[in-house]
Amino acid sequence: MSVGQELLNTPFPEMVQKLAIAVAESQTKLDMNSTAVASYMAEQMITLPDLSKPEQTKSFSLVSMGFLPTFYAVQEAEIEVKMAITMAKTTEKSGSASAKGGWGPFAASVNASYSSRYAYSQEGASTLRVKLAPAEPPMILQKYMEALTDKMSADLRGALDAEEPTPEPTKPT
Repeated sequence: MSVGQELLNTPFPEMVQKLAIAVAESQTKLDMNSTAVASYMAEQMITLPDLSKPEQTKSFSLVSMGFLPTFYAVQEAEIEVKMAITMAKTTEKSGSASAKGGWGPFAASVNASYSSRYAYSQEGASTLRVKLAPAEPPMILQKYMEALTDKMSADLRGALDAEEPTPEPTKPT
């Protein structure tokens, strides 16, 4: 098998597919976390003194006070694969013979050796980079927050106006 064939056998499409699925699953989990935090912030109440009646208090959710969870988005994902494949086949043959002659018995020694070696070396390295960045909250949540903030500001202005004494009209003398 050639080095080129080894590289062709690398399941690159499968790696890309798995990365894409991992990014989609990660994004879903990030969104679920931000949604859970938003729900918590909507339920978590802060009690503050009522400006129009200082002896009383009012409760506000964290969301109504302007707190929002941070949403994140996967900006980019990258796979880097480095591979080094080495294949080698070595065959060694050697032989030797010696003989002693003369009248009488004949002796010969044969020393033959055969060696065959296969070497296969493989190296690999991979890097996975994912870049996350804060993202805008969903548009509906932003619109809700704007409407809620406007209403709370109007209520606060009304409470502050109620506390200030109305100046008496001046009488001509």
